[in-house]
Amino acid sequence: MEDIKLSREAHRRLSEELAERSGPTRRQISELIERARELGDLKENGDYHAAKNEQGLNEARIRQLDATLKAAVVVESTSADKVEAGTLVEVRMEGDDETSTYLIGSIEERGTGYDVISPGSPLGKALLGHAPGETGPLLVLGTLFTLQIALLNSASPLTSPRPPA
Repeated sequence: MEDIKLSREAHRRLSEELAERSGPTRRQISELIERARELGDLKENGDYHAAKNEQGLNEARIRQLDATLKAAVVVESTSADKVEAGTLVEVRMEGDDETSTYLIGSIEERGTGYDVISPGSPLGKALLGHAPGETGPLLVLGTLFTLQIALLNSASPLTSPRPPA
C-alpha cells in the first residue's frame, strides 16, 4: 500500500476510532448478537441479521483503519513554498475571478472544513510542486483547463478556522 499522508490530528483521531471499534463497539455488537440468538429461530430473526450486518460493517472499518494507520506517514506543517501534502491551496481556473480553497491530503482529513483533494487525484497531481502565481494544466475528460495557484497556506487546517467566504 502506498504511503498515506496524515496530519498528526487525523492520525490521533483514527487511532482513537480504531481503539473504540476494536474494544467497546466490538463487545456491544457481540452482546447484541447473543441477545438476538436467544430470541430463537435465526432464519427469521431480524435482530440477529441486523446485528450481524453491523458486525460486518464494524469489522470492515477496523480493517480499513488498521491498513490506513500502518501505511500512514504523519506530515508536519509544510513550507508553503510549493504545493505538497498538508498544504491549503487557493486555486483559480483560467478566466475565473473566484478562487476555490482545497486541502491537499488524505480523504481521512475530511471534516476539517475544507474540501480535501488527494495528491493522487488528477487535480492533486496538477497542483503538486507548483508555487503561488504559477499555472498548470489539468486534463479532465478530454478538456484542458489551466489552473493558477493563487495562495498557499501551511498552517494546520485542523486548528485554523476556515477563512470567511
